[in-house]
Amino acid sequence: MTDRATAELSEKQRYDFNKLQKRLRRLTGEAIADFNMIEAGDKVMVCLSGGKDSYTLLDLLLSLRLNAPIDFDIVAVNLDQKQPGFPEDVLPAYLKERQIPFHIIEQDTYSIVKRVVPEGKTTCGLCSRLRRGLLYRYATENGVTKIALGHHRDDILETFFLNLFYGGTLKAMPPKLLSDNREHIVIRPLAYCKEKDIDAYARIRAFPLIPCNLCGSQQNLQRQAMKEMLRDWDRRSPGRVETIFTALQNIAPSQLADRHLFNFAMLEELRGQALDPVAVAGEGLDILAR
Repeated sequence: MTDRATAELSEKQRYDFNKLQKRLRRLTGEAIADFNMIEAGDKVMVCLSGGKDSYTLLDLLLSLRLNAPIDFDIVAVNLDQKQPGFPEDVLPAYLKERQIPFHIIEQDTYSIVKRVVPEGKTTCGLCSRLRRGLLYRYATENGVTKIALGHHRDDILETFFLNLFYGGTLKAMPPKLLSDNREHIVIRPLAYCKEKDIDAYARIRAFPLIPCNLCGSQQNLQRQAMKEMLRDWDRRSPGRVETIFTALQNIAPSQLADRHLFNFAMLEELRGQALDPVAVAGEGLDILAR
């Protein structure tokens, strides 16, 4: 909702929106605090795609900054990939109206992706790598200390199951990440937020959404299947999705089978030894995790 749209809500709608906004603000604030995402003096680059998630992220960070105990800067950065028909005036108009500092990176990655990826194949992998490289370069050249992405709780869970079912790995999207070149810190402040709450928030806020014509029409992606699976679980077994997300935060290396994560070879040396209080609490063996 733009501020003008807020004024048009009924009293009941305004009450429901305030509850939703408070919940999203609280969850975003908790994620930022839990993972020390933003520190005093940070320059946070919000990667604004024109989708509901990144709009919501920017909106919430601006709101939280008003009452934050620390000072930090926010700049919105969009990558214009030169997709045919891309409404290049939409984001600048929105950001100027709200007086938000921004920068538009213009780079024709669309042509590269269409040339390299065979027709009918998934474009997301190459597109995301090209996009990430351009955003990292901008961050380096402009003193950005944190790169904020709009991934939410459902994105994290979908990635977890994609890796589990198709990649043979137990990994997802971390709320905070050091880039492979160890130069950039990527944060996901919406990590605790549900997609359906973000959907509702974006609808009420009436953000000027921009669809992705490059990959948005690829409805048969494996990620879409994961999304539908989670939605079905949420309908059939309320609370299951929340429990799975909680499990990602309660990992016991000694109860899995990764020899690189846990030193199983040392267990013989512990046999017969008295357990310390930490071990009695059920955590002691994980001291051996490497």
